[in-house]
Amino acid sequence: MGKPAHRRTADLWLAAGGLALTAVSVWLSGSSVAGRVDSEVFTRINSLPDILYRPLWVSQLAGVLGAPVVVAVGALGARKFRLATALVLLVPAKLIVERGILKALVNRERPGASIPGAVLRDAPAAGLSFPSGHAVILFGMVALLSPYLSRRWRAVILVIAVVAAAARIYLGAHSPLDVIGGAAAGLAIGALLNLLVGVRGRADGVGRASE
Repeated sequence: MGKPAHRRTADLWLAAGGLALTAVSVWLSGSSVAGRVDSEVFTRINSLPDILYRPLWVSQLAGVLGAPVVVAVGALGARKFRLATALVLLVPAKLIVERGILKALVNRERPGASIPGAVLRDAPAAGLSFPSGHAVILFGMVALLSPYLSRRWRAVILVIAVVAAAARIYLGAHSPLDVIGGAAAGLAIGALLNLLVGVRGRADGVGRASE
């Protein structure tokens, strides 16, 4: 059957933490105080110099819907079949959670329609804003890839995810709360997918399955 795969206690904690932070983000989306802070932080990031446009625009491509499929092809090439499966499943899971659940719960306009003076850089002005779909993808991949990487490379992909998610604020597509909610949901989805398909490596008490 191949090498064993495991369900990690760490993923249980990550899923619980991600779900909790997502719930807090949904609750904060209805707070006027949180809204003012959110708008202020958005304006600070969104008003950064235009010289940052090109590198940040490129960085946010790491969070497009097809990114997990591209990474899954690499995982297949490395014979990491469970990782490849989880990466592909991230796409429909993201769509269900983002569009079927969170956007139905939070009716929040994009910064272009809700924050005066927002600078839009190839970002839509209208539509529902919460959560950031890019952030869901980015942090879902962080959760899925981390068990297979060294500590140094885990730090690298986390930095990439943070920069790419922040780029969505700079471009004017989302506010910080949208990004935080998306990141939290992505971590929860990724951790739950790890528990579903299993992760190659050392078991730590949840269970094991064959590759």
